[in-house]
Amino acid sequence: MMRDGATIESPVTRDQGELSQAALLREMFDVALDAVSAERCLPAHLPPAVPGRTLILGIGKAGAAMARVAARAMPYPSEVIVLTRYGHGYPAHDMPDGARLFEAGHPLPDEHGVKAARFILQAVSSLGPDDQLVALISGGGSALLALPAEGVTLRDKQRITRQLLLCGASISEINCVRTHLSAVKGGRLALAAYPAKIVTLAFSDIPGDDPALIASGPTLADRTRLADARRILELYRIDVPANVTDALANPRNETPVATSPDLNVGWTRVVARSQNALQAAAGLAVAAGYTPVYLGSDVEGDATEIGTVHAALALHHAGKGGRWALLSGGETTVLVRNPQGHGGRNTEYLLSLAFALDGAPGISALACDTDGIDGTEDNAGAVIGPTTLDRARELGLSPGAALHQNETYGFFAALDDLVMTGPTRTNVNDMRVILIDGDRC
Repeated sequence: MMRDGATIESPVTRDQGELSQAALLREMFDVALDAVSAERCLPAHLPPAVPGRTLILGIGKAGAAMARVAARAMPYPSEVIVLTRYGHGYPAHDMPDGARLFEAGHPLPDEHGVKAARFILQAVSSLGPDDQLVALISGGGSALLALPAEGVTLRDKQRITRQLLLCGASISEINCVRTHLSAVKGGRLALAAYPAKIVTLAFSDIPGDDPALIASGPTLADRTRLADARRILELYRIDVPANVTDALANPRNETPVATSPDLNVGWTRVVARSQNALQAAAGLAVAAGYTPVYLGSDVEGDATEIGTVHAALALHHAGKGGRWALLSGGETTVLVRNPQGHGGRNTEYLLSLAFALDGAPGISALACDTDGIDGTEDNAGAVIGPTTLDRARELGLSPGAALHQNETYGFFAALDDLVMTGPTRTNVNDMRVILIDGDRC
């Protein structure tokens, strides 16, 4: 091939071993998604009928799928309300009759989320002592259910959320602040539903699977306080206007605790979690001749740093010989150096991993978000292999620049190595798999 009069060698190609690993990684991700689908995880946990009304409320990225499955599986009439991210709902003909579907902004809240939150608050407030609220909660709900607290505006919440996302705060920290700037999260929805029976079934996208933290726990007692939110804003040096400072000092904005007299949290269960996805993927790895090694289902920390650490673990296992599958879940964070960059935590992790592996043979990896969206892009994640860096450089791409400028989406798009699923309508956070064929290393 010729470029500017110079001869360029033939493109680097992936051998059959790398292609086979890439295919297995994709299959493992598909199996994992099926294992944490609403169809698989929800029906066995649905409650029996009550004398009065049943309101099914699906909130989060899995909200539409959870509500649809629940309405079909319950052998008695119910009302259905869904609040999910744009594009994560279903057409009207695929939803239960009479269902009310709202779609809103994520990760930044918007006016549609405020409108939906007001509608939901009014609906649950109409429930009586013979009625029940079946709250189907999943990740993303904290941004979607957006009703600002007294003295706070939607613009305030958008600005503060954006700053927390850019500075690398953890999801638990972001949700703590969101909760205390909200009129509906942190158990306040349960207060509104009193005295109705409440059943909360959750898909966990939170490291540790604490149901009170999933979507900022709208139907559960909150264990964080206003002081915790203030501390997080101080820790990350987030500049907030005076009205937000006042709101975070106002005792009326404190969330209800477990002993609050009108808080009836009822029955709560996490029905899908990262560990379920990892175990399903591990079963497929075993069938393909790989020995699974679990690195944890609740890994947190900087994506690039974790990529470097996992590369060292992969090289260690490669040196032992044999075939290994290193599996991990959780949610990493990204330090955003370029606010105009395009990428996500999984592609940042993978490019850091590729750098540290430096083309080591026999090692391939996948990192994807189970909701189908890595960061704010349209990909779930990507895959890497031994030829990733060489193929990139041959195309004139700089891996270092892509990582430093938060431009990992374009990097993997040029290599045709993005994983595109569209909305999966589930969410148990990220899944990472490193396949190691020690006999080829």
